This record gives sequence, structure tokens and C-alpha cells, in this order.
Amino acid sequence: MTDENELEYVLDLPERPRRNRRTDSIRRMVRETHLSPDNLIWPVFVVDGEDTRQPISSMPGVERMSIDVLVGEVKEAEALGIPAVALFPAIDESLKDSMATESTNPDGLLQRTIKALKEAAPALTVITDVAMDPYSSDGHDGIVRDGVIVNDETLEVLAAMAIAQAKAGADIVAPSDMMDGRVGFIRESLDEAGFTDVGILAYTAKYASSFYGPFRDALESAPRFGDKKTYQMDPANGKEALRELTLDIEEGADMVMVKPALPYLDVLWRVKEASSVPVAAYHVSGEYAMLIAAGEKGWLDHQAVMMESHLCIRRAGADVILTYAAKDVARFLQG
Repeated sequence: MTDENELEYVLDLPERPRRNRRTDSIRRMVRETHLSPDNLIWPVFVVDGEDTRQPISSMPGVERMSIDVLVGEVKEAEALGIPAVALFPAIDESLKDSMATESTNPDGLLQRTIKALKEAAPALTVITDVAMDPYSSDGHDGIVRDGVIVNDETLEVLAAMAIAQAKAGADIVAPSDMMDGRVGFIRESLDEAGFTDVGILAYTAKYASSFYGPFRDALESAPRFGDKKTYQMDPANGKEALRELTLDIEEGADMVMVKPALPYLDVLWRVKEASSVPVAAYHVSGEYAMLIAAGEKGWLDHQAVMMESHLCIRRAGADVILTYAAKDVARFLQG
């Protein structure tokens, strides 16, 4: 007989996975995936002016910052162990035109920002965006001809942009435009200009996603007509990402990216399994905004879901994560 509060039997189970979950120390010891500040890239928005902070209403906690303010924030990020920042300039409308000519201005906002950051934090990796949309009066990533975003002519603009960024001191250029052949064209152009050490982080699988809305608010860079579906990838496609991966690596990409991250974890996994170079994932503005908003409503524990989301992106295959929450995540990891 057994006590009425005891089980009458114990199953004969030689395999009990719960044994490896029994205590915090055991769970930490057998944990498969680890997240550290080394895995983070902090995307930041820079704007002209001095002592300027412009809150972005659709991205609570994220601001456009003038160069002087950004320098201080970046030093703090570096102290938290974050190894890199990705720069996105908010260009005044008066400087935009159909050929994105401001993008190659040696005294332009982005080039001045690169120089200031490299002077203030020389060990920090500075990554720059290569695409026409922040500078384009059309709001598209390429040149527009008769309502069509043209591919080959755009490559000349992108290459010139990358060279201008390299001259200013960028460590890595990141073509986000999704024009065919742009990685090879940029690589050849950088090499011919003497910038053989400047890396390329290719936006390899960048989807025509609805999760980019707050980012476009931040840069006021939404398309003036139509959408970006003729050059960004169809959200329905997964295998196509592997085709883009093969091409980008063959053309000289040093790192590749999947964007967005959370809705495309399956794509991230496929890319990681097939890639011979490091893989990045972009936890985009819409993903960030959703988690912040749910936290503000009290529907979710903001910190817990933000940390879980980043851990899951790592588990799916990301070596590095571009995330607006980089500083918050780094602080949490440091305890």
C-alpha cells in the first residue's frame, strides 16, 4: 500500500529530459545558444544640427541624433561591449534629388558622422547603408526611369556612394538596395579605388515587408509612388533566398543578412545552413515597435520578450543581430 498522497507507480523511463532542466545551474551548463553584446549591431539615425534629439513617435525610445549627441551615445554603447553601429542619415528634403547626388558629398551628413565616430571611438566598427532611398526624391532604392526602378544604371550610383563612405572611414558598407549584381560591382569598384580592406555586408534576403513602416518614418524615406516589390523579395519565397545567397558570396560578400528577422526565422536557418560567411539578421523597426507597444500596454513583459526574441534569432542562425534594442539587451546581459 502507498500513502494516499503518493503516486502508486513510477514509470520506467530511462530518458528523462527534465533532468537537464532541474536547476538554473544545470540549465546554464547545457544551454545550446548564447547571446552576448558581441552579437549586437546598433542601428542609429543621425540628423544635422547640434545638441539635437528628435524622438521617433512610432519607435518609442529611439531618436534621431545630431553628430555630437551620437558620439556620446556610441561611446556608451562601446563601453557596454557592442562592437559595431550601423548608420542611417535623415537627409533634409532640400538635398534630395532623383540621382541621390548628396550621397557622395564628402562633407555630407553621413560622411561627417563616419569621421566623427572613427575619431571618437577608433576601435568601433562603423557600418554604412548603401542605397539611394535616404537621398532620393523618389524614395526608391534605385534610379527611376518612366516609373520603373532601373537596375544597371543604379549600380554606378551605389558604387560611388560606397567609395565616398570608404573614403570617410567606413569599415563595412552594407548594400540594402537589392539591385542585381550590386555586390560584385561595389566590390570591384572599392578594390579599384584602393579600399580592398573595406568589407561588404550584403542585404542578401531583404523582403518587401510591411514591418519597415517606423524606419521609413524615421528617415522620411517612404516611396513617393508604388512600392518596392519589383526589387525586394516576395515574403512567400524561401528557396529564392538561397539563390541570392549564392550570388552574393560569389560576388564577394564578406557577410550576408536576412531582413526582417522574427517573421523569417525559417529563411535565416536556411541561409545559415548554406552560408560560408557570417550571417546577420535585422530585428527591424516594426518588430521592435510591436514589442515596445505591447509592453507599454502591459500585455507582455517587455524586457522578457525582447530578450527571448533576440535569443531566438541567435538560435535560428544569426551570428550578429542588428537591433534598436542593442543597448538595452547589452545592459541586461551585463546584469
